[in-house]
Amino acid sequence: MQISSVPLDLTASSIDLTRQLCDIESVSGDERTLADAIESALAELPHLEVIRDGDAIVARTNLGRGRRALIAGHIDTVPLNDNLPTRFEEHDGIRYLWGRGTVDMKAGVAVQLKLAAELTDPSVDVTWMWYDHEEVNAELNGLGRLARNRPDLFVGDFGILGEPSNGVVEGGCNGNLRVEVRTYGLRAHSARGWVGDNAIHKAAPILDILAGYQAREVEVDGLVYKEGLNAVGISGGVAGNIIPDECMVHINYRFAPSRSSQEAIVHMHELFGDYEITVVDRADGARPGLDAPLAQEFVAAVGGVAKPKYGWTDVARFSAMGIPAVNYGPGDPLKAHADDERVDVEQIIAVEEGLRAWLTGSGAR
Repeated sequence: MQISSVPLDLTASSIDLTRQLCDIESVSGDERTLADAIESALAELPHLEVIRDGDAIVARTNLGRGRRALIAGHIDTVPLNDNLPTRFEEHDGIRYLWGRGTVDMKAGVAVQLKLAAELTDPSVDVTWMWYDHEEVNAELNGLGRLARNRPDLFVGDFGILGEPSNGVVEGGCNGNLRVEVRTYGLRAHSARGWVGDNAIHKAAPILDILAGYQAREVEVDGLVYKEGLNAVGISGGVAGNIIPDECMVHINYRFAPSRSSQEAIVHMHELFGDYEITVVDRADGARPGLDAPLAQEFVAAVGGVAKPKYGWTDVARFSAMGIPAVNYGPGDPLKAHADDERVDVEQIIAVEEGLRAWLTGSGAR
């Protein structure tokens, strides 16, 4: 159900624009109304070329600058849970905007839309991208579809993704690998278990390996990425009186961007080589690329400090196309997808000021 159909006002404050965006429901697969609103608002701006692909909207300047930045954000959210319409709250003296999408990531999109509308003469050419289907399976991702359909739009020197980062720069991202490790046995009646072979019991060494695993901390381009290897699920069993003949441990490996997904798979075989291993999902990480000139200028303009991104984000799509990219957006990632999702409104203002300073060449704050 759509909460609001009011046209977007890109002259509003970035806080009010965040409310406008959030109050238009856009759960993954239902982004059309919001995409229409964004396209309609941008169509009125003569300094932008507007392009649409499905429910992804691209707006770019063509000023003939020597360098181009790609700045992106997704417009979909996870499902609602009685957390729209938005409202303001105050906790411990901090003013928050509460509601689905405020953190992940419509506050970041609001900042981007406002600057896209206002900055008619940025110091670099900018390709703004707002895309659909980020919160679901990777094959549906609107940024990936856009890259396949219009690779010409991905020509640039530096990328910024507005994922929530508490208003600080987070460079690159860890890679992500999910595997299933299986054990096999022999079914038997549990009253005579000695004639069977219990596959669940055979999983104990797998769990011991995971419990004793010492995750690496890896420095990549000056940032230290923390890895993680964890069981995220386990299944097995047939009935309450049958010795199970199969057990599966679902394992998630978050690996530093110095390692490819293929190398991560090799590492799983090093750890669990005696067991059957099935890869169910894999995604390479992204090096931070902070040695790129535009990246250095950006970090200086927004505060001079960069941190690593431990989760996987779409910056990896930019990195795979040879574009160094960082995450930079308002909101605490710990509140993403939460029922009490809420963003500190001062972070919205700070991210707007940081991006504005960089795009206008006004220097560090």
